[in-house]
Amino acid sequence: MYDNSLVIDIIEEMIEATQKIKSRCSKFLCADDFMVDEQSQIVLDSICMQLIAIGTAVKEIDKVTNKELLINYPQIEWKSIAGIRDILSHHYFDLNAETVFGVCKEHIDELLSVLRTIETDLRLV
Repeated sequence: MYDNSLVIDIIEEMIEATQKIKSRCSKFLCADDFMVDEQSQIVLDSICMQLIAIGTAVKEIDKVTNKELLINYPQIEWKSIAGIRDILSHHYFDLNAETVFGVCKEHIDELLSVLRTIETDLRLV
């Protein structure tokens, strides 16, 4: 068995990072909006940092839980989240604003919802 309180802490950090992404991306209508000016590029950078943090947290949860928790929530592609983290961390200059925008607009809401479900489920244990 794993340390439930540690996993809850990690999930809470992921929820916070996801909320930051939602907030920061909300004013952008398309990927090109990230390139309008310096401030927009800074927002893109900050969103990427939060995506890296989320991907790192996925890896940490898998480590702490011996890969026994996240498999119970297959509606999220956890391996892809960890993969995005690796791409952003190791190939940053190959960053594609369209990919980041797509993640923000198409996947963050569902991720946030599932993270909240996981948090609730863990608190019931």
